[in-house]
Amino acid sequence: MDGPSPPLNARRVLTKDLILNRLYMLVNGIAILALFYYRATTLLRIIETRETPLVPYLVVIFAEIMFTFFWVLYQAYRWKPVKLEVYPERLPGDEKLPPVDVFICTADPSKEPSLGVMNTVVSALALDYPPDKLAVYLQDDGGSYVTLNAIREAWKFARFWVPFRRKYELKIACPAAYFSSKESAHEKFIGSSEFAAEKKIIEKKYAEFQEALEKNSVNASASVSRDHSPVIEVMTDENGDSNLKDMPLLVYVAREKRPGHPHHFKGGALNTLKSNIGLDGLRGPNIYGCNFVMTREAIYGTGKIEKEVDLNKLKKSFGSSNEFIKSLYKSYKPQLPEDRKPSAELQKELQLLASCTYDNGTDWGEEASTYC
Repeated sequence: MDGPSPPLNARRVLTKDLILNRLYMLVNGIAILALFYYRATTLLRIIETRETPLVPYLVVIFAEIMFTFFWVLYQAYRWKPVKLEVYPERLPGDEKLPPVDVFICTADPSKEPSLGVMNTVVSALALDYPPDKLAVYLQDDGGSYVTLNAIREAWKFARFWVPFRRKYELKIACPAAYFSSKESAHEKFIGSSEFAAEKKIIEKKYAEFQEALEKNSVNASASVSRDHSPVIEVMTDENGDSNLKDMPLLVYVAREKRPGHPHHFKGGALNTLKSNIGLDGLRGPNIYGCNFVMTREAIYGTGKIEKEVDLNKLKKSFGSSNEFIKSLYKSYKPQLPEDRKPSAELQKELQLLASCTYDNGTDWGEEASTYC
């Protein structure tokens, strides 16, 4: 019988940093105590002798108390510095890897040029991960037709870039970074005439991709809308006769926006919930800024959902979409046909989920769910 799998990462305490940090805290703590002792004795003398105005001195003491309070809070992440060591060689086979969704947020193509955003999209599609377990979503909070057209162009280019990167084992997933670097391919392909020929083809395709995005970006600022219906488009081949099994899923999403409903742009809701500095040594969040991994349970606020949980209770927290509630279970797998074109029924569900009133009357975002 196989034992438990070895961990994929381990926290190593940085002992030298820990000792230095705590010595620093000790020295500063003694200095702060000495300062407050001096302030207290001086305050008593002022009260007795009235040699100095009392109110300004009290203001100074209050300010120093506040600064000390913030200093104490700031020492938390210094208390136990750790380094996360990862062991990619311990990863299980592709068949045992979990499905991964990559979310990319954008809001205004005039401020975030399409070429940069779409290079990010193509890079995500080219990740070294089983394509049948990888899905990439572009969340466009601007509802821009410029961004929608750009992702269609990105999908066309990715059909060439993703196989090229896999075939020649390129280290760089981003096409813009690859073509501006000195990297060629894995050393075993260097000098290959086939590689050289294919690289020229990819360079030409990338130039065409850049040109298409440039033409598409005319009047980009005018394309942003705050009053539009939800738009969800699953990228697929127009002729429908290509094999998509080797390509990850790519989806464009623009939530419904209406003037009468308040909205937050991009990842604003997530950003406000993060601590800027990771507190991994104190079992806190180990994220900083963007580019982080979050489990589905953390997003939904759920643990393991039991099958006997009352459906009406789930709908009270997660809304009326049956398809969305199905996604709460670990065994959930999106059901799409080979051409990846959603059925009319699924399209209706998607439109409902992306509407600006979907969470009305639910507990979503108000309290944690406890269906464990």
